[in-house]
Amino acid sequence: MEKKQIRCAIYTRKSTEEGLEQSFNSLDAQRDSCEAYIKSQTHEGWKILTKHYDDGGYSGGTMNRPAFQELLKDIEQDKIDIVVVYKVDRLTRSLMDFSKIVDVFDKHNTSFVSITQHFNTTTSMGRLTLNILLSFAQFEREVTGERIRDKFAASAKKGLWITGATPLGYKKSDDKLIVDQEQSWKIITIFEKYLELKSVTKLKNYLDEENICTRSGKVFSKGNLYHILSNKVYLGKIVRKENTYNGQHEQLISTDIFNEVQAILYENNFNKTGKERKASNAFLQGKLFDSFGNYFSPACSTGRGGKKYFYYINQGVKQGKFSNKETLSRIPTYEIEKFVQDKITEFISEDKNTLPLIKNLSLNEQEQFLNTLQLKQLDQNLLRPLINKVTISEKNIEILLSESELYKLITGLENKTNMQILHLEYNVKLIQSSRKGRSMVINNSSNCNKTLIDAIVKGFYYNKLILEGKTTAELQTRNARRLRKLRFLPPKLIEQIMLGTQSKDLTVEKLCAMVG
Repeated sequence: MEKKQIRCAIYTRKSTEEGLEQSFNSLDAQRDSCEAYIKSQTHEGWKILTKHYDDGGYSGGTMNRPAFQELLKDIEQDKIDIVVVYKVDRLTRSLMDFSKIVDVFDKHNTSFVSITQHFNTTTSMGRLTLNILLSFAQFEREVTGERIRDKFAASAKKGLWITGATPLGYKKSDDKLIVDQEQSWKIITIFEKYLELKSVTKLKNYLDEENICTRSGKVFSKGNLYHILSNKVYLGKIVRKENTYNGQHEQLISTDIFNEVQAILYENNFNKTGKERKASNAFLQGKLFDSFGNYFSPACSTGRGGKKYFYYINQGVKQGKFSNKETLSRIPTYEIEKFVQDKITEFISEDKNTLPLIKNLSLNEQEQFLNTLQLKQLDQNLLRPLINKVTISEKNIEILLSESELYKLITGLENKTNMQILHLEYNVKLIQSSRKGRSMVINNSSNCNKTLIDAIVKGFYYNKLILEGKTTAELQTRNARRLRKLRFLPPKLIEQIMLGTQSKDLTVEKLCAMVG
């Protein structure tokens, strides 16, 4: 039976133009070596494509290379099965770019081979090596992110405004906020009118009637107004996560007015008219359901001493369609809202979940957006638009998120393409308590051990630094020396750990004992 023909494209690159005028230059030498390798695989059906992909005088630190872009275009058009290079660094010198390139290759079932480094993703060992390299890329991204976040934290302590959208009423100059005389009156009006009207809905109606708009000319949404009214930046403060620092910018709103506004917001949020909680103030209003499709509505009851208890009540049970033995009758507000908010925040905080949404943007844009996202206070007002539906049962909580709303949260831009619904699912155990209905205990059934993966990645990373001749205090520690030995683990075991199929009782100590 005739072997299937495998189309091989050769990519060559040289960083400088020096020597390219010669009749036989570095690009020619790379191509000759790659052609010889492909010919040695003729028995496997490999065939050289006549089209040349040669980048002379282009750095491997960027993907903006004409021949390389032509290569990616042909891959996307399914014209190439294998990309052959002389060395991996001919393809790219950036691990983050490497990760992005591999995504394109995987999407179009394209492999690549480095002929001098025995790197071949057509084999299982090559794919394992690729997984380790991608783990390095993830580790490097996390280290870089930590450095940037540390820098932002230090800047916040100094009262500087580093990143994120500039608040209405201010302009940015040299990492400092200065009062925008053309817009600041809007902020003062919003605070003063809210004190008078004591309602965000009435405040919005007033602003619409007076044609008072945002900086971009759009009408204020209620979410915008809640954010402005609770934003401490107008007190002259810089807020980063849960910490508040004195800013180097001018205070727009007096402390007395700001505190008065917070008191009214608090009172409106928790003082209810009757038993039913206000829909506009409930995080999961209209989004929380049981496994039968019954929805939960927010409610409130008063106990001894006038203490209020907030919970979500099952309308199916309330209306007599189901008994409380068949399904959940009520869920305490704090526990379910905190659980959902924490899980969404945890999901968004991991680059691996957000990077795929913005992979078509440049690396600089990706880094900028993700760093800005880290600085955002992911409160319920920001997270609520993301939630499509939350379904709760005795053993399971499923959260459905909108990809398009998540993209909008990350970038601030609308996405016109068709985006999917993200499924987050968690095993839970609901335990009945005497007063508050039910409390939740999370059971985690995943066998993917992040501690083991981190140990192996760090071991390879430390060894890489040693080979590069770098010396740091961390490399001299006993832990670094111990983890470096993990590179001698059997490849099959490393693969199992990366996939989460290793033995459940495996520990870092046991791994270290295997390699002596």
